[in-house]
Amino acid sequence: MLCIKNGIVVDGVSPKPYKADILVDGDKIVEIDYGLSTSADTVIDATGKYVLPGLVDAHCHLREPGFEYKEDIGSGTRSAVAGGFTSIACMPNTKPVVDNGALVRFIKMRAREEEAAKVYPIAAVTKGLNGEELTEMWELKEAGAVALSDDGRPIMNSRIMRLALQYAKGLHMLIISHCEDLELAGDGVMNEGYMSTVLGFKGISRAAEEVMVARDIILAETLDAPIHIAHVSTRGSVELIRQAKRRGVKVTCETAPHYFSATDEWVDGYDANTKVNPPLRTGDDVEAIKEGLRDGTIDIIATDHAPHHRDEKEVEYSLAASGISGFETAFSLAYTHLVEAGVISLPQLVEKMSKRPAEILNIEGGKLEVGKTADIIVVDLARVFTVDVSQFYSKGKNSPFHGHTLKGKVVHTIVDGRVIMENERITV
Repeated sequence: MLCIKNGIVVDGVSPKPYKADILVDGDKIVEIDYGLSTSADTVIDATGKYVLPGLVDAHCHLREPGFEYKEDIGSGTRSAVAGGFTSIACMPNTKPVVDNGALVRFIKMRAREEEAAKVYPIAAVTKGLNGEELTEMWELKEAGAVALSDDGRPIMNSRIMRLALQYAKGLHMLIISHCEDLELAGDGVMNEGYMSTVLGFKGISRAAEEVMVARDIILAETLDAPIHIAHVSTRGSVELIRQAKRRGVKVTCETAPHYFSATDEWVDGYDANTKVNPPLRTGDDVEAIKEGLRDGTIDIIATDHAPHHRDEKEVEYSLAASGISGFETAFSLAYTHLVEAGVISLPQLVEKMSKRPAEILNIEGGKLEVGKTADIIVVDLARVFTVDVSQFYSKGKNSPFHGHTLKGKVVHTIVDGRVIMENERITV
């Protein structure tokens, strides 16, 4: 048995934190009360710390199979646990693409072997991510895929996207859309605006994202089908989604920590770790993202964890790969820039990083309740630290937040009742 003593609990259900102990037997929470007297085998003293449901990431890249030099399921799931994520959903843009049941089952098997974070595969919408031929969605669902996405490449053909939404609706599967008009994005490498002009880079217009957000909202509304918009980054996208929700469209969306923690001004200096897709936007867009999180337009925060080998980042900016290694900074960035800044409360952060992602993916997690699986994290909100990418468990050290001071650190991570990280050290 495991007992977490003297913590301040934010359970994903109650509106306010409260002091309590949590008793775990096997993989289940069996009691939540203050002053529990127990002879548990393992006791974690959480005095002065907060006890939260394990974080749930609805959008990450584990790179296996095919790109294990960037990341593999072992390093990726340990990195996730280090960041407080007990459940993660990985995108299918691997090599080969996860567009068949065998590869879905392979990913699930590899995750079980590693015994760290739980992994829920997201399978491709179209074969080979080519945007032309739909995958066998029923086969993918039967194999264990929790959603469908061509993330990494947009589905440019509107007829194909309409068909995908129709089939997915019939199977009660969610499509996660990477909204980018490739013709409008062109060969841009950063946000189009003042900074791209100053730095002499070709820019990517906000319209490249917003046109596709509008299209997918229209298709979802026409079919009365659900759609989830990935990595929202612009004021226009937030407003389009806000208006759609008011009309009753079944649209949900996410943003990532870098879209409320950094701006395109960070590209000054040509650090390729700031290169991400969609690109870092302006301060005005950052404020719109924060407002969308505050008023509920943006449902969840996902990491879009995208690790790369150093050789893919230590090149000219225009040639560098896009992406940020995000598992191990996500919670701290959100706590520092949202909770400490007064944008949202800690219970609201738990909702956006744990409860709602689990609901959207229709998986277990996001709540601390008796009878529920013991996916739990303990966080030290008073902890101030400096990000050091050399200490990442991820193979990907590509983060623009290296050297930045953040507040709030995950210190213990418990998955299925097993202590996987203790005092910031992975135990598996």
